[in-house]
This record gives sequence, C-alpha cells and structure tokens, in this order.
Amino acid sequence: MSAAAVHSLWTTAAEPITKIDAPKIEYGQLSPTLIVIGAALVGVLIEAFVPRRSRYYAQVFVSVVALAAAFAAVVAMAAGGYGTTKAHIAAMGAIAVDGPSLFLQGTILLAGILGVFTFAERRLDPETHGNRVDSFAAQAASVPGSDSEKAAVKAGFTTTEVFPLLLFAIGGMLVFPSANDLLTLFIALEVFSLPLYLLCAVARRKRLMSQEAAVKYFLLGAFASAFTLFGIALLYGYAGSVSYARIAQVVDGTVTSVDPALAGTMGNDALLLIGAAMVVMGLLFKVGAVPFHMWTPDVYQGAPTPVTGFMAAATKVAAFGALLRLLYVVLPGLRWDWRPVMWAVAIVTMLGGAIVAITQTDIKRLLAYSSIAHAGFILPGVIAASPDGVSSVLFYLGAYSFVTIGAFAVVTLVRDAGGEATHLSKWAGLGRRSPLVAAVFAVFLLAFAGIPLTSGFAGKFAVFKAAAEGGAGALVVVGVISSAIAAFFYIRVIVLMFFSEPKPEGPTVAVPSPLTMTAIAFGVAVTLVLGVAPQYFLDLANQAGVFVR
Repeated sequence: MSAAAVHSLWTTAAEPITKIDAPKIEYGQLSPTLIVIGAALVGVLIEAFVPRRSRYYAQVFVSVVALAAAFAAVVAMAAGGYGTTKAHIAAMGAIAVDGPSLFLQGTILLAGILGVFTFAERRLDPETHGNRVDSFAAQAASVPGSDSEKAAVKAGFTTTEVFPLLLFAIGGMLVFPSANDLLTLFIALEVFSLPLYLLCAVARRKRLMSQEAAVKYFLLGAFASAFTLFGIALLYGYAGSVSYARIAQVVDGTVTSVDPALAGTMGNDALLLIGAAMVVMGLLFKVGAVPFHMWTPDVYQGAPTPVTGFMAAATKVAAFGALLRLLYVVLPGLRWDWRPVMWAVAIVTMLGGAIVAITQTDIKRLLAYSSIAHAGFILPGVIAASPDGVSSVLFYLGAYSFVTIGAFAVVTLVRDAGGEATHLSKWAGLGRRSPLVAAVFAVFLLAFAGIPLTSGFAGKFAVFKAAAEGGAGALVVVGVISSAIAAFFYIRVIVLMFFSEPKPEGPTVAVPSPLTMTAIAFGVAVTLVLGVAPQYFLDLANQAGVFVR
C-alpha cells in the first residue's frame, strides 16, 4: 500500500472539523468586575513603573475611581432592568446577572471604597524619620525586627501593593455571589482569598502576630478550598455538569439528555449529598459559621485593623450571596436534606458566638466573635427558603457591612505607645476623654446588639420575621435569646467607656484624616438611616430578591 493511500485513509476516517464558535461575552453586563480587575492590573503596573514617592497617591486615586466607576455601572444596570425584567445568564452560562448579584455587588463595592479610605489613612501614627506612616509594614518582605526592616522604615518606604491586592480581592468577591457554575465559583473563591491571606500578614505593628494570623488563615482556607473542590468533583460526577441549572434539573429529575459516559454515576444520591455538603462546608467556612469559625478570632486580631474591617464586611456579603444562590438555585429539590443541618449550624453559631464573646478581653477578638454570632443571625433568613428570606438576608448584609467597617475604623483611632490599644481595659473612661469617638462607637455597638432605631434592629427583625413565616419559629426564639446574651457584652463595653474612671496612662484618640472620618461618618449615617427609615431599602432588597434560573 502506497504512502499516499495510507494518508488518504487517515484523512477520510477522521471526523470533519466543525467550526468552533467564538464565545459570546456580554462585556457591558460584566463591566463592574472588569473595571475592578483592570484597575488592579493598572495598580501592579504603577508598582513597577511609577517612582516610589508618587505611588501612594496614584494607587489611592486609581482604586477609588475604579470602585466608584464599577458602582456606577452596577447602578446603571439595575436602572436598566437587569435586576428584574432583563435578568439572565451571561458569559456562556458562567455568570448570573440578576437582582441578588447586583445588590450584593453594589454593597461590596461601597464597602471596598470605605476599605480603601481606611487603608490609605496616614495620620494616626506619629511621623517616623519625617515620613507619614500607615497601618502596613514598610517592607513586607523583610524579617520583623531585622536591619533591613529598620532601613526601610528610615527610608520612608510604604507597602502600596496593598491597593492592587484589595482590588483583586474585590474583583473575586464580585464574581463569587453571581457565579452560575461551580468552576466559576471556585475560581472566584481563590481570586478573593489569596489576596486576603497576603493582606493579613503585612501589619506595621505586631508583625509576628500578623504573620501568624496569615499562616493560620492560609492553612485553614486551603483546607476549606480543598473540601469545596472535592465537593464540586462529586457534584460533577452526580449531574454530569458543573452548571447550576443542569445540576438542579438532575436533582429534580427533569433532565432529558444523558451523556452515556456519565450514565453510570448520574443520579447517585450519595455523590449528591456528600458533594453538596462539602461545597456548603467551604462556604460556611468563609462566612465564619460554627464549627468552621476557628480561624476568625485569631485572624481578626492579628491582621491590620483596616484589613480586618474590610474582610469582616465584604467576605460575609460575598459568601452569603454564594450560599443563597447554591441553596436556592441548585439545591431547592434537596430542601428537606439541607434544612435540618443548617438549623443545627445556625443554633450553634448564634449561641456559640454570643457566649464566647462575653469572655473576650481584646476589642478585636470581641468583634470577631460578634461577627460569628451575626453569621448565625443571618442563617435563619437563608433557612426560610422564601423570597422574603432572600430579601431579608440582602438587607441584613447591607446594613451589617457598613456598621462593621465603621466599628473597626474607630478601633484604629484609640492608640497608645505600642500602636492600637485593643485591650478592653484601655478603653475605660474613653467617653470622658473623647466623648465623640466613644459616642460613635456606642452607636455601632447598639446596632450590633439590634437596638431599635438602628440598622441592626431593622435587619434582625426582617430576618427573624422571614424565618418565622418560613416555619422556623424555634430558630427565632434561639435568635432572640442569643441577641439578649450578645447585648450584654456590647452594653458592657458602652458602660466601660462612659461610666469608668479614665486611667492617667490611658490611650489617646488620634485625629484621623478626612478619609477615615468619611468611612466612620458613612457607617453612622447608614446605621441611623436604615434604623429610622428602612422601608425604601427593604423594598429595594425585595425587588432584588429573585434569582434567575
């Protein structure tokens, strides 16, 4: 047989190559994420090419402009009906553009702008060697206490890489609650987790504690990511697809076509239950729910306070958004399986966070356990499995995130010779030494406690009402008891500030720049407006509460 004949055999036997269709990407509807990621890349280039003395101003400018532009894009899309009538699946089925995703993206972007303001604060510490300093290490790569670190401080170096890292984290968080397949979900999880691991390690003061916090967060986060990825693999084996809609169809039994290669494993309930449990476990880790909360107190205490504030607010928003979408869009057919488990998680989280917080002596650890308790308070809204449940969770997340950033911004102001004075004993008598700062912090604490006329009360009321109507009345009772326990330690701090004698060697309250003042003022304004007149925002959350399938 000649070579030509063999060649013709090869060519005729092969399937004719069909035209590969180019992917159809709706860039306009993905614009918020694209703007933020683009600005993060510009930030990396600024680090490489802009002279050191100009970098700080360039980075702050690029970050604020990008986040404001992305927020404007979200508002424009919501006004254009993409949250309601035009809600659809974009980017070849990878991203959902609907009410919950736009609402959560807007919240994350506003939290990000306030985060940039607190990151950029440079007036709290006294100047060193004639240079203003911020909360971040002069040179993150140098060993704490080494000669190279002292030289970097003396030369006035600053770690301006924190701004692009923050933008990358926000970019991942924007995709996370709107992901419409499991791979996009996992990639978004990694994109926002890795920058946060780094940001936790670069505190200027208490460097070793900061690095320890970052290592703990990284190791536990890697475990949680591994669980999530293994769960995704099992769900793929169960449904033959990573797409949310396809998995939901297989769960409901409405699927039509079956891939013969996957026919053997498809519909195997063990794969479904174990896979779903693992993915939900990864999301509960990010939320900080008990028993996946072990990282929270140490990381919140060790990370630079501006990072803690941003992380506590924005990560919760993104993770709860993803959890809602997973349970409501992918696993509504499994409701009877996941609800009892979530009941247990919610009860342990509410009670565990509230009771352990009473024993804390450090203000950042106290706020960390408070954030665990709040994860528990939000879960009854998730468990309600109703449209009211979704909208109440959205409202609560919006209210909670600004209170949190404001509270951590106030923590950065109370300082002594060693930097931030976070031990509770140092806060004694703060109301006499600096009545305004103490009053603002008291407003935030009352909002955390859920006292009427604050956003915390409106949020808790909405969530508990949705849970009660969704048949989770017992959960509401546990929630009210936990709120009462939590109110005890919030009010204890207020009593300590206003009714204790200030110590002569107590801390001073630094006067911040307009940046931190803006972040705190915005937090107070949102807290009071959502507390006194929440109806407009509840209606907004109601309109945004429908997932596109």
